[in-house]
Amino acid sequence: MTAKIWTAALVVIGDEILSGRTHDKNIAQVASWLQVQGIRLAEVRVVPDDEDKIAEAVNALRTTHDYLFTTGGIGPTHDDITVDAVAKALGLPVVVHPEARRILENYYATRGGLNDARLRMARVPEGADLIPNRMSGAPGIKLGNIHLMAGVPHITAQMLDALTGTLEGGAPLLTETVGCWTPESEVADILREVEQAHANCSIGSYPFFRDGKVGANFVIRSTDPADLASCVDTLCEALGDAERDFTPGGI
Repeated sequence: MTAKIWTAALVVIGDEILSGRTHDKNIAQVASWLQVQGIRLAEVRVVPDDEDKIAEAVNALRTTHDYLFTTGGIGPTHDDITVDAVAKALGLPVVVHPEARRILENYYATRGGLNDARLRMARVPEGADLIPNRMSGAPGIKLGNIHLMAGVPHITAQMLDALTGTLEGGAPLLTETVGCWTPESEVADILREVEQAHANCSIGSYPFFRDGKVGANFVIRSTDPADLASCVDTLCEALGDAERDFTPGGI
C-alpha cells in the first residue's frame, strides 16, 4: 500500500507582492519547513488585499489539501483583512480572542499601550486558537486545518517554529539529484520512461546554461528510500546507455 502523501497549500496575500514592491520570501520558507514535517507544499496562490478573493482562495484550497497556510494581512492596518476574509469563507463571526488581547496588552505596556489599531491583531474567527509569536507579540491564528501567519518573513519563521511537531504528517519527501551536460529535450524520453517505471517517484528537470554549455539537473523525489535509490540507479543507467555524461549529486 502506498503511504499517504500529506499536502498543504499556501495563500500569499498582499497587493505589495503582486505589484512587485515586495519580493516574497515565505514560499520557500514554508515549503522547506513543511518538508521537514513530512508534508508537501502542493499549491500556492498569490491574491490581492481583497476580501472576496481571499475567501475564494481559502475555500478552494482548504478542502483539497490536508493543511492550508496563509501569509500576510493579519497586522494592525485597514488593509489587513485576512481574518475577516477567512471568517467570511467559513461563515463565522469575528471576535476578540481574550488571550490574544492579554498578550498584546503585555507586549505594548512599555510601547505606548494597546490602541484600536493594535487591538485589531487580537481579532480571530470565532473558535480559533493562537499560534505563538515570540518576535512581535501579535500571535498567528489556527482554526481547523487553516493557519494564518504574518507576512514578514522573520515573524513567519517564529510562528512556524511554534508549530514544529504539532501537525500530523506523512513520511518526509526524500530527494536525490543527477546532473547532466545535455539539453533536457534530448533526454526527455528517458526521464519520462524512468518516472513511469517508478510509480512512487517523480522527476523534475531543471535546465541551466553555464560556462558556455547547456545542462540540466534532474531531481528525483520519493517518500520511500528504496524506491528513490532504484529510480536514481535506473536513470543513471539509462543516461549511460545513451552515452550521456552524468554527475550523481548534481552539477
